[in-house]
Formats: sequence, structure tokens, C-alpha cells
Amino acid sequence: MTRPCAVRHGRALPGRTAVDKRPIIEPFRIHTVQAIAMPSRDVREEALRRSHYNLFGLRAGEVTIDLLTDSGTGAMSTRQWAGMMLGDESYAGSSSFFRFEEVVRDLTGFSEVIPTHQGRAAEKILFATLVDDGQVVLNNNHFDTTRANVEYRGAEARDLVAAEGNDPALVAPFKGDMDIDALRSSLEADGDRVPLVMVTVTNNAGGGQPVSMANLRAVRELCDEYSVPFFLDACRFAENAWFIKTREEDYADMTPKQIAQEMFSLADGCTMSAKKDGLANIGGFLALNDERVASECRNLLILTEGFPTYGGLAGYDLEAIAQGLIEVLDEDYLRYRTRSVEYLAEKVLPGASRSCSHPAVTPYSWTPGRCCPTFHRRSTRPIRWLSSSIVRAGSAESNWGPWLSAYRRRMVPTSQPPWSWCAWPFPAACTPRATSTTWPRWCSTWLPERDRWADTASSSRRPG
Repeated sequence: MTRPCAVRHGRALPGRTAVDKRPIIEPFRIHTVQAIAMPSRDVREEALRRSHYNLFGLRAGEVTIDLLTDSGTGAMSTRQWAGMMLGDESYAGSSSFFRFEEVVRDLTGFSEVIPTHQGRAAEKILFATLVDDGQVVLNNNHFDTTRANVEYRGAEARDLVAAEGNDPALVAPFKGDMDIDALRSSLEADGDRVPLVMVTVTNNAGGGQPVSMANLRAVRELCDEYSVPFFLDACRFAENAWFIKTREEDYADMTPKQIAQEMFSLADGCTMSAKKDGLANIGGFLALNDERVASECRNLLILTEGFPTYGGLAGYDLEAIAQGLIEVLDEDYLRYRTRSVEYLAEKVLPGASRSCSHPAVTPYSWTPGRCCPTFHRRSTRPIRWLSSSIVRAGSAESNWGPWLSAYRRRMVPTSQPPWSWCAWPFPAACTPRATSTTWPRWCSTWLPERDRWADTASSSRRPG
């Protein structure tokens, strides 16, 4: 069961007390200051033209507020920096690896811990070991690198997110849930071709929406029934644990760590990008219990990443990740993180003329898109919409949908049209972690203006 949370259409967030209307104070103080660029509007316009309006082509010095991604862009804590000074750079048997391994085992309960330089490397190693041509991998929604790694193996990446997760305008507590009926149907029809089932927490490609513990348990039961391994894509496990704590019955009195441990206990293994809820600038891991599969994965690790006790990472990276995995479960931090995005949504949505979003508050993306009629899947309007961020506010965001999919097509040939797999052609503002204290207030002043600007622009669609 979930706690009371209105499931409805519209822009309003679930009701909150008066004090919740205030911006939350950060549970940290600034220790080191890094100057950021403040380029003029003329410079920003020229940068857009030079990059052909592709925000991934901009240089960092041409961006003031970087909302392109939250992956590896956050600030690290004093204890993480201090831990880096203890980094053991031994090629084999590094003490930093053993501390990292201890933290991961304590958190996940998985006995086999394999470090990688980031999450996509863990995916590639896992799928290269378990997935063959013609098979089907089931997920709530595959993130882009996850999908690419599955399809690179010649397999199908099939998305089975619950119906609520396909409606950006709907306010619901767990829009990242797997559709259990669809999962059963897929296992019934293609069970002999399914090497593993994966659930992404939070559901990254679906706007960072959370997955309930009840849903994870239901997935586990079906995987047991059909004898299929169950893995988590755990990049934002801590944020998912926080939503379970605040939205699901029987979890209010549990700590985020206890909830995360229960989540991991339901799976056979996980992939992880430590650039998200590891609070680090680089790194990741693959963790599981199957010794045979782990042995095969380590053979690939040596070929592509490095020796099993460093896996493409420096010793100081392993120290930073170990500390980050501890700190990310702090309740004050998680409360601040989610409240920051709630504040932005509350300020932006009432003033936006057409934008629709996930007012259920994802700590990852603010995602206007599908409910705006002119945001067609093949429309270039989102590009103009995003370009206005740079021109008017110096803020860079990312665009998901046909453009991201078209980039994937160049890496993994497919007969599908480039917009076919993406349910939402939406721009996404990926919110930074402990990096800036004013970004929610700054963004809330210009996002509604950008929406009105985009409404006046002429619409354009890709032919065909």
C-alpha cells in the first residue's frame, strides 16, 4: 500500500503545509568556492550557432547553470576529499578497494563486488556475460546506455513501465513501477529468451520516477516463478529509498539505509553508476552473488577495465565512492534534495502556459513535454525551447527523445525509426547535487518565460 497521494491530472502538487512553501536551507555549508563563467548573451548566441544548437556541443565556459546532467557533476564532501588523500594506488590488493568492497557489501548484501569506471561499463560486462543474440531483456524503462548495451548484443530491450509512467501530466506516487501484468505476459510468451529482468531505480529514462517496494517484491516473485535472474539498475537507489520512506506504508520509521538494503535483498545483483548516488565524479560497480557469473565478468573486466581490485579507477576514486555511498543515505541530505526540486516545480508550473511535468517531484528531471500539443515527437520545437535557456539564462539542459535516440542509432544500427522507442520527446533539467545554493530560485524565474517564448515560435517538424 502507498500513503495518501492524489492521483490526478493537472499542475498542482499534492497539498503541503505553509512552511513547505519556503525554500529549504541546505544541510551543508560551502567550504570551497569555484568561479563560474558569466558569458554575455551575444557570446551565448554565437556558441549556440557554432554548436548547431546541440547543447552537448557547448563548452563548459559558455554555460552558467549546468543542468545538462547530474551524472558526476556534483560537489564532493570534505570527508570524500579527505578520504582521497588515503587512496592506495597499488595495482593489486589496494586497501582502498577493500574499504570500497566492505561498504558495497554492507549496503547491498551482494558478495561479489566488481568496480568499473562508470555504470555503462558494468552494464556492458554484465550483458556481454548473460545476454545473447535474439534474447529479450525486460525493464521498467531502459536508460539509453542500458538499451544500447542490450541491443549491441543483438537482443531486444523491452520497456514495461506501468501505465501511470507513460503520462507526464499524472500525479502518482510511484510512476516508475513495472507493469506486473505485462511482465507476466512477456515471461509467459518469451520466458525462454529472457536472460534477466531489470528494474531501474529511480526510473531514469522515465523522468527519475520512483519504484515502490511492493512493486519490487512483485517483480521478484515473478522472476522466481519463471526462474529468471532479477537485477537492479541502482544509480539512484538512495533517492528511491527516500520516496519509499515518504510515500509507502510501513516504511516511515525505517532509515533510508534499511530501505535500500531491503530493496537490494530482493535482487540477484545490480549495476551502479557512482556518479549519481555515489556522490562521486567518476566510478561505478557491478555486484551480485553468483560466483560463476562473477568470475566470467572479472575476466572481461581485466580485458576492458583493469585488475579486479581497481577496475579502471584510481585508489582515491574508490575512497571517494565508499564515503559517498555512506553520506548519500543521510536523511537531511535526501530531504533537501527532493525539496529543492519540489520548490522549483511549485514555482514554475503555475506560471507555465503549456508545460506539463512530473509534479510528483522527481529529484532528477523537470520534464515538460508531451502535454504540450506542439511538442510532437518529430518536432524541432524542443530544440528551440532548450536554446532559449542558453540565450536568456545561460542554463544548459538536455533533450531526451528522438535526438538522443538518433545518436544511439549511429552506435547500434536498428530498423526502428529514431523516435520510435521514446515515449516522451521531453527536455530534462537534471538537478545538481550540493553544487549551487540558488539554482532552484534562479530557474524558477525564467522557466515560465521560456515556455511563453516557445509558444510564440513557429512550429517545425521533421519530414516523414
